[in-house]
Amino acid sequence: MSETFVTIARYQYSSEAQIVKGRLEADGIDVFLRDNITIDTDPLVSNAIGGVKLKVLSKDAEKANAILNSIQKYATDDEGKAIVCPNCGSNHIEMYSTINSFKSLFFFLIGFISGTLPFSTRYQYKCENCKTEFPIK
Repeated sequence: MSETFVTIARYQYSSEAQIVKGRLEADGIDVFLRDNITIDTDPLVSNAIGGVKLKVLSKDAEKANAILNSIQKYATDDEGKAIVCPNCGSNHIEMYSTINSFKSLFFFLIGFISGTLPFSTRYQYKCENCKTEFPIK
């Protein structure tokens, strides 16, 4: 039973999974990534196939989950400090991309038609507690 792999996390892109894989391997945990080559070949299929699966041996799953939970999951600024919501003061902030102007919509459509990734993307922050959205400073 301890020789079977279990999925402990999923990531949209393999670069995210590779970073976590390195962290877990530094602590002596054997890690296997599944579907990373498929997503590297065509990133647009990531959501369709469930992303890159991060797998560890079942005997190491509890230790690996503890390490994953210790990693900061929320947005930080360039100095590594947690970003704080201007409305409620919470540091549970997620970054997301948005199309909120004609320029970003235009480049998104050009990228969609030509089969490339968007050239121009706007990013916003959103507080998980009060749902306030605010721009990057």
